[in-house]
Amino acid sequence: MNDVQTQISTQVSAMAENLIGSEIIKLGGEIRDLIAKGNKIFNFTIGDFDPKVFPIPQELKNNIIDAYAHDMTNYPPANGLPELRKAVVHAIGKYQGLQYDAEEILIAGGARPIIYAIFRTIVDPNDKVLFPVPSWNNNHYTHLTFAQQVFVETKPENKFMPTVEELLPHLQEASLLALCSPLNPTGTVFTQEGLTAICDAVLAENERRGPNQKPLYVMYDQIYSMLTFEGVQHFDPVSLRPEMRPYTIFVDGISKSLAATGVRVGWAFGPMDVIDKMKSILGHVGAWAPRAEQFASAQFMNDEKAYEQFIQHMNTEVAARLNGFHAGIQALKNNSFAVDSIVPEGAIYLTVQFDLKGKTRSNGTSIKTTADITAFLLEEAHLAVVPFSAFGASSESTWYRLSVGTATMQNVSDALKDLETALQTLN
Repeated sequence: MNDVQTQISTQVSAMAENLIGSEIIKLGGEIRDLIAKGNKIFNFTIGDFDPKVFPIPQELKNNIIDAYAHDMTNYPPANGLPELRKAVVHAIGKYQGLQYDAEEILIAGGARPIIYAIFRTIVDPNDKVLFPVPSWNNNHYTHLTFAQQVFVETKPENKFMPTVEELLPHLQEASLLALCSPLNPTGTVFTQEGLTAICDAVLAENERRGPNQKPLYVMYDQIYSMLTFEGVQHFDPVSLRPEMRPYTIFVDGISKSLAATGVRVGWAFGPMDVIDKMKSILGHVGAWAPRAEQFASAQFMNDEKAYEQFIQHMNTEVAARLNGFHAGIQALKNNSFAVDSIVPEGAIYLTVQFDLKGKTRSNGTSIKTTADITAFLLEEAHLAVVPFSAFGASSESTWYRLSVGTATMQNVSDALKDLETALQTLN
């Protein structure tokens, strides 16, 4: 191949050329490589489940196998099987008190295509997308849609949930406000008061815009909503302010609540005109959930006793691990180690701080940056966690996400012991 051919063949779009890969997946790959080489590492980086620790419901597995046995292998309807859309309508009615029609539900191959379709439907090139940081992947979806990101960095005193005061200065210029609760990466949730204030600000902004301007929409990612712990309530915009219905597009699915990340069944619901456009986009992409998995999911969700028992099981097991880590970190804090954590409220994540800058390692090197902290944790404590900078927060942040989707209770105990041993070596 000559030089001209080489030059032509390596040219790609500016979007593709400048697209950054997932920082979390990249880190997870590096960790797996280290483990493969024989290194001892407690890997709490990826927001996924180890099926040996958190298997999907046996009934769901049986339903999927049976669906394939009955040759459910052709294309599903563009908006999803009627059986599953009806099951979703029933579930959101029962567990959230929300009344939507089956035609307002859109099924897709997990939550990611849903989020992509929301961005493609709402956001024009150079529009502004407003979101808090730390948060998951909003920066990448903004890039994919040629939009401009406007982010606000949240505070630990607010459990890293955005406040109306932080968002308000940016609402007039935004086309889309991306929110998530329980939040990835923090495992914390909106309070009723906090979310209501944000909804009121969105409604006021849309009243200001009037009928001749594109409204400010809210993408509300509640994929972790069924994983909320004792004493914690999940709130959503439409339940709090029914006037938010024309402006709110929900993201949900079975990926997290049923430990079924690889089964790839997610859904959106929201205003009919938006859902219709999303359906067209995903139809061209072909991002449908497989027919068999859709039918199996509907069967399992309609078995309310089995469904609710499994959700309770998941909440109990996940909360035990998160609370175990939180208690351990707090014990270390009380013993004067420079660590902290925020009480877990939902999802599979614990927010942990390692405030180790200025400390000196046993090899004489000084910890000066967040990257140095990450290296110390990995090399000395055998602990792999994700810095909040991977979720858009400042590179100076000393806060981290710890995911328990692959953790056993023995892992919790062992990891905390190794962490304490490593911290004791610092000066």
